[in-house]
Amino acid sequence: MSKRDYYEVLGVGRDASAEDLKKAYRRCAMKHHPDRNPGDAAAEVAFKECKEAYEVLSDANKRRVYDQHGHAAFEHGMGGGAGAGYADMGDIFGDIFGNIFGGGAGPRGPRRGADIGYVMELSLEEAVGGVERQIEIPTLENCDTCSGSGSADGRTEACTTCGGRGQVRFQRGIFSMQQTCPHCGGRGQTIADPCGDCHGQGRVERNKTLQVKVPAGVDTGDRIRLAGEGEAGPAGVAPGDLYVEVRVREHEIFQRDGDDLHCEVPIRISQAALGDIIRVPTLNGDAEIRLPAETQSGKLFRLRGKGVKSVRSRSEGDLYCRVVVETPVNLTAEQRELLEKFEATFSGEGARKHSPKSATFLDGVKGFWDRMVS
Repeated sequence: MSKRDYYEVLGVGRDASAEDLKKAYRRCAMKHHPDRNPGDAAAEVAFKECKEAYEVLSDANKRRVYDQHGHAAFEHGMGGGAGAGYADMGDIFGDIFGNIFGGGAGPRGPRRGADIGYVMELSLEEAVGGVERQIEIPTLENCDTCSGSGSADGRTEACTTCGGRGQVRFQRGIFSMQQTCPHCGGRGQTIADPCGDCHGQGRVERNKTLQVKVPAGVDTGDRIRLAGEGEAGPAGVAPGDLYVEVRVREHEIFQRDGDDLHCEVPIRISQAALGDIIRVPTLNGDAEIRLPAETQSGKLFRLRGKGVKSVRSRSEGDLYCRVVVETPVNLTAEQRELLEKFEATFSGEGARKHSPKSATFLDGVKGFWDRMVS
């Protein structure tokens, strides 16, 4: 069966940037990863296919050779190692986010374990006031039996495939290429007697419980870094970090804009016309707003310091209340009669002075029709 074009596998064009390739690989790998599709042979094949495609296209030299010669350039040597096996979920995040978080592999393998992410949902009140939460995350931790070495007796040997260098070199015509050793994973060492509990990996899957203290003032997209709480590195390498990303749920009253809060406050037509003192909610209790007479619907009132205290500068935002004149419903006979009498007072030309916006609108409409017919 012939191989699919690597660009087609990742769903990108041949002019895709390195960033486009990363994003495409992340989507493909996360979709088809065997951990998400247990027992699905087709998903495993698709995962290996997208991993192989990314390993070639993400390397500038390999990509240039592939663009010139296609799969034929890798039929001997490199191609066999490009898609062999599959990584765990931590490897995907290591590949994609290694440069951002400091992970990734060098000539002697990974310098640290993979960083992992956790999304924490908070109410607006929790985000504004701060909260401490207990979370449970699945992760890889050092094996207690072998202390993370992966070896039952603590001994290792130089890898016979790469000679302890952690890298293997392939020659294809005039081209010479180098890649991480597929046998030792770039560490340069292999284990003669693997640990029976972790099967030589030095790591075991466990659920870890952590207390996370969320500072007051966080917002959606903010991240809290817990150093050393990510996945343990292979063979005793230092662990990665845990990044807790905050997502704030929508609130039934307030909308947040940075450190400011916004809300709509319904008022009666009589309050708008005559003026009144109304009480409005804030995150720290009620506050008063003095409505002047003849307040129009949509008028914005600012309450200084009633917003959110910034997590960065500790300055306080404001609360903006937009009043909305509400049309009364379920009128009694007496209320309807009073409104009819009130409406009757607006007849004639004198009514224009009581409704300035309506008068301006009607003048605009008249001018529009005059232009249309002329």
